[in-house]
Amino acid sequence: MLDTAHEIAIYIHRFHNLDLFQQGWYQLKLTVRWDNEEPGSVAMPSKVVQYEAPNYGCECGGHGVWKIDETDNSFVTQSFRIKYARQDVLLYTMVAFDLPLKANECPSSSAVILKFELLFAPLMENGYEFQASTDSYPAAVHEFRIPAKALLGLNSYCPVYFDTFHAVLVDVSVHITLLTAASIQDSMKVPSIPSTTTDDVAGETIGGSYQEMNQTDPSDLKQVMIVKALLDARETLIEELQKLGNAINQAIDLTKFTSTMNDTRLFDSFLQANQVTADNEVSGQGKPQNGPEKINSESDIWSDQLPQNLSQDDVTRMFNLSGDQVLHLWSTFLTFHRDNKTRIMEVLRDVWAKDRKAEWSLWMVYSKVEMPHRHIDDGFEETTHHVLHKRGSSLWKLSDDPVHMAEMKADLHRESLAQMKINSRSIQDMQIFGDPSAAPIVIVERVTNAPRRTLSYNSFMKNLDVLDSVASPADISSEEGKKPSRSKAAKRSRDLKVVVFVHGFQGHHLDLRLVRNQWLLIDSKIEILMSEANEDKTSGDFREMGLRLAQEVVHFLKKKMEKASRYGRLGEIKLSFVGHSIGNIIIRTAIADIAMEPYLRYLHTYLSLSGPHLGYLYSANSLFNSGLWLLKKFKGTQCIHQLTFTDDPDIYNTFFYKLCKQKTLENFKNIILFSSPQDGYVPYHSARIESCPAAATDYSIKGKAFLEMLNACLDQIRASTIEDRVFMRCDVNFDTSAYGKNLDSFIGRAAHIEFLESDIFARFVMWSFPDIFK
Repeated sequence: MLDTAHEIAIYIHRFHNLDLFQQGWYQLKLTVRWDNEEPGSVAMPSKVVQYEAPNYGCECGGHGVWKIDETDNSFVTQSFRIKYARQDVLLYTMVAFDLPLKANECPSSSAVILKFELLFAPLMENGYEFQASTDSYPAAVHEFRIPAKALLGLNSYCPVYFDTFHAVLVDVSVHITLLTAASIQDSMKVPSIPSTTTDDVAGETIGGSYQEMNQTDPSDLKQVMIVKALLDARETLIEELQKLGNAINQAIDLTKFTSTMNDTRLFDSFLQANQVTADNEVSGQGKPQNGPEKINSESDIWSDQLPQNLSQDDVTRMFNLSGDQVLHLWSTFLTFHRDNKTRIMEVLRDVWAKDRKAEWSLWMVYSKVEMPHRHIDDGFEETTHHVLHKRGSSLWKLSDDPVHMAEMKADLHRESLAQMKINSRSIQDMQIFGDPSAAPIVIVERVTNAPRRTLSYNSFMKNLDVLDSVASPADISSEEGKKPSRSKAAKRSRDLKVVVFVHGFQGHHLDLRLVRNQWLLIDSKIEILMSEANEDKTSGDFREMGLRLAQEVVHFLKKKMEKASRYGRLGEIKLSFVGHSIGNIIIRTAIADIAMEPYLRYLHTYLSLSGPHLGYLYSANSLFNSGLWLLKKFKGTQCIHQLTFTDDPDIYNTFFYKLCKQKTLENFKNIILFSSPQDGYVPYHSARIESCPAAATDYSIKGKAFLEMLNACLDQIRASTIEDRVFMRCDVNFDTSAYGKNLDSFIGRAAHIEFLESDIFARFVMWSFPDIFK
């Protein structure tokens, strides 16, 4: 019987508190199982290695030791106390789970589920005594799926977040291989193998009679496939050892081991008799999709020919030999990992981060459009205005309603996801991959400046080439590497990166905490300001709200700049803003304030979540418009008057018209506008800063003023003050089936609030363009 098992080694490096609401004692509980509910499908924790003594990040921060619970085959870390925001707990623990395969079943066709549970126990009255473990309870769960094709060899970073109410980051790496059952017990031992032993392991000669196996016996074929799986696991281990070694400049010399592998002796007679067949099959197959690259061409030949003309003794001996080789390489890898745990974690995390755009492209649709030139000039005549409107009207009829088109495009993409079979070796986050069709669809529209008209065709095409080459999404991450390196003095300077988060109407300063947490995961060195200046004060005049925000930001900046200067020379300063709903109008009003003028040169990234940048002109939601009328009529809410342009009889004297004329967007290097066609609280065109069908057919003074406002905003974004400015519109289509039939979904409030209650859309965009947020 050729028994095998997958060894899944999980290294828990760090527990980082992003946004836990409660102080107390926490633990991590891990279980591993097959992706089915059959009895005996749970893996057994077999080995635990404590690399270093834990560092709990606070005094009296740890209690007890880790344990293995045999009742449910789980592993539970020692308890650690969380006292502070952004507290780090370094656990340095490696735990290995053994997941046996059924007899003669290899490779497996089933996936594996990793389950992480966050256990919580409150503090006792004295604040220090540990609550009994029996009183701890699961506070949150995060599951991951390992595809079957990754079970023969995988080394991957696996960030554990839990949920929006228990926002943490657990730095975890997962390492998998296939071992024989006989060698499982020794898999976590540190090898001490002299060169002679290594030669024996790698170069043992397998003899035996040349008797053809019964090709009609399925069990014989399965045994051969088990051997082939072990050989694939061996090749993957060799490749991963070499790759990781090169990545951290600690190359492992496996030349002697690979050169003495004597697998082909077993197949000499077979290869001589079937050389032509072997050559034909090898040339026709190529590399397996998502599989490891073979070390040499001989391995390709005999691996593909294993199912033919082998004796039972040959298969058994090959099984034992390959099992010993995999065990030796696996033990070498674990020793190498223990000696270089932190650097390997950093390498795997970088690989994971670079793969996000490709991994999450399933839910993202990319397009590029040219920003239109000004629709009107300052001195245009009424006749010209009519001509332009007629042209616009015909175009709108051809392209249909933009809101409807956006919804239809996202729905079609969601339907295709439901029928798609995901074929990947990467670890899958079940918060996203559990129900792929329930994740939001994000349509990313990158806007570029339209080329100026010229008489020369060559100059026109040259301009197009330049536009395509500047700050394209694929090149954004590579631009940093092209910049000249800083001097030694500059390297010693201390950069200051500040991100200001501004809530919306009647909001709370923590409303945008989910976006904040994702930004912190990309860049942990940023300074965060969750604006409180206008909390409970969002019903008044936008000018007053903007002034309060400007004063709050200036005070925060001065304090952080002074602190950074005390620790060395102050380097680059980047000031970014994130706003939700009317928080975006407060941000733009603050930027226009004279108090912010000295800091405009530091503006970096602007993230707008459903912001009414053009006010509520041409709002199509009649039910919501009625609510606005009631607020103005009975409560006299000043900001609502300003949003609806009723704060002055002359539209050219209204707050919004004047705001759009001020240069509030011109100094940002990156501008990302999030909108949703399902959001009934903010007009779709206003969130995207674009025209709409109603404006295109409006020949009145209101239509003229609207176009002037639109042109003024686009001119700021088009301005040449910032080279390579990134301007993107991101349409987010949420899964409406989760809302049900209620008033919030009927009036369009559900999607407006979903920007605050979900962070998956932010993950998709922010990790696809990480350099924008650094």
